[in-house]
Amino acid sequence: MPSVLVPLPAGFEELETVAPVDVLRRAGAEVTIAALGPERTVAGRNGMVLVADALLADRLGADYDLLLLPGGPGVKLLRADPALRAALQRQAAAGRWLAAICAAPTVLLDAGLLAGRRYTAHPSVAGELPHILATERVVVDGHLVTSRGAGTALEFGLALVKRLFGPEKSAEIARSIGW
Repeated sequence: MPSVLVPLPAGFEELETVAPVDVLRRAGAEVTIAALGPERTVAGRNGMVLVADALLADRLGADYDLLLLPGGPGVKLLRADPALRAALQRQAAAGRWLAAICAAPTVLLDAGLLAGRRYTAHPSVAGELPHILATERVVVDGHLVTSRGAGTALEFGLALVKRLFGPEKSAEIARSIGW
């Protein structure tokens, strides 16, 4: 089973977290939602509270097939975490999958992982990302998958399933949810 790590900061965008996690779990991925702070209970930008599977500090040393970054105001906390930045760099150096949605590609920018890459992100961070493909909903470049925001979260999740499990599994999950 492919393994996925989802760092969860306070202020995460709920739809950008729950939709891709849901379709990845439906496909059979072993997804670990890991709270960035000291508590497993984390509140999102719209007040939805999730109970993470673990604390991020306890999981950053492990290898994952995919490291998935949700967006939302909590991205500023992801950007400020040097241990996460180092984990992203290790993930990229190992040729494993990275995914970021909404404002989260800025975390990849800070880690030096967007140079020469094709990517998209939310228009609110376009000023920081001069090479953004602003009209694209989901962009895949090598082992990097990016997406624009909450409105593309389901499509983003299905793109991740396609990369980890293949197009047939992605189509199966899409059919099962009426996509």
